[in-house]
Amino acid sequence: MELLTKTLFLCLALALTNGLPQRLTLSVCLDAALPDRCAGIEFDAITPDEKGNTFFFKGSHLWKGYHGAAQLANQFFTELDDIHHIGHVDAAFRMHNAANHEHNYFFLDDKVFSYYNHTLENGYPKEIQEDFPGVPSHLDAAVECPKGECMANSVLFFKGHDVHIYDITTRTVKTKTWSHLPVCTSALRWLEHYYCFHGNNFTRFNPVSGEVSGAYPKDARHYFMRCPDFGHGGDYEVPKCSEIKINAISTDDEGKSYLFSGSMYVRLDTRKSGLHSFPITRSWKEVTQGVDAVFAYDDKMYMIKDDHVYIYKTAAHYMLIEGYPKTLNEELGIEGHVDATFVCPNTHTVYVLQGRNMRSVDLTATPRAVVEDLPMPFSDIDAALCSNEGIHLFKGSDYYLYETPMILAMSRMAPVPQPVTNALLGCQD
Repeated sequence: MELLTKTLFLCLALALTNGLPQRLTLSVCLDAALPDRCAGIEFDAITPDEKGNTFFFKGSHLWKGYHGAAQLANQFFTELDDIHHIGHVDAAFRMHNAANHEHNYFFLDDKVFSYYNHTLENGYPKEIQEDFPGVPSHLDAAVECPKGECMANSVLFFKGHDVHIYDITTRTVKTKTWSHLPVCTSALRWLEHYYCFHGNNFTRFNPVSGEVSGAYPKDARHYFMRCPDFGHGGDYEVPKCSEIKINAISTDDEGKSYLFSGSMYVRLDTRKSGLHSFPITRSWKEVTQGVDAVFAYDDKMYMIKDDHVYIYKTAAHYMLIEGYPKTLNEELGIEGHVDATFVCPNTHTVYVLQGRNMRSVDLTATPRAVVEDLPMPFSDIDAALCSNEGIHLFKGSDYYLYETPMILAMSRMAPVPQPVTNALLGCQD
């Protein structure tokens, strides 16, 4: 903050000395005084909010998202200003609770601020010990770690090389020392991975052991922001809902939801960490030409392209089952191009959509073969998904919703199409 004030003062003095108009001078100098994350700075804190926007904090400023200029933090979190003598934050994280009431916590010295929907909650700020007993003051970084990724629903608080693991349920703390990990000035959970930021670099670590695997540190400007002369090709422009076109959509048995389009895929269930596109070969390296249809069954992911089926075990990393790919006829008793497939929850039947036909295959049978060949009220479906809400059939930027496969088969006319929305696929309304 002090450096920005000096920069602004010097700019104003020089500009006014050279006769620039006062209004223009102030505008130019304010822009010049803004911190530039592409210059290679160290962040004070990083946290997503309840809508999936990721905020990067530095001094009294922040950046919303992965590109764009710095803005004053109090434009988004109004109490983060000089009235409360904050000016910066030591650490921040987003936490979910059982009621899905999402909080953003900010830490400064020995105080904690709790925000809901960008509004400071009543009774805050508090002493850190009131909300997080056993957690020290003057923190360096913090990040939430849900059960399954950590041993229990937890928050990792960093101070120097010490990591204070706070159990949200029992409100107890265990402290570990990870001297092999750089001192984190901010931390972020992103797409189920954990990142320690230090300087203008980051290091990915295991949240249980602190273990670092791979070539780290890496420059954050290549991955977490858009900067000239930096980047690794991972940029993703969220499409407009009116222009979206998908090839397949599916949710695996672990609850991971995927949208496939061309040679890329997007995780939909992690949209609160932002939507990000990756090459299909990143997770399914043998599927090099995109997909026609995808469905999940019995802890496996079935991926169809042309007349072949690739089956992957659903685990931490998808692994192609030995002997695959096989032909559609060998695996499902199906011939010809497949438009889409779907399996409804807690059932053992896959429905294969081909033109104006819907063919059902019993996945428990050996060998598998078509059990029923049912008519469809329309053709050329792009993708299909069955969930507890019903069956979504996607066609261009519209979708059709049916309660059950039988109602779909009995329909003689297509219902009125509904436009794809942000709530459904994460696109821009």
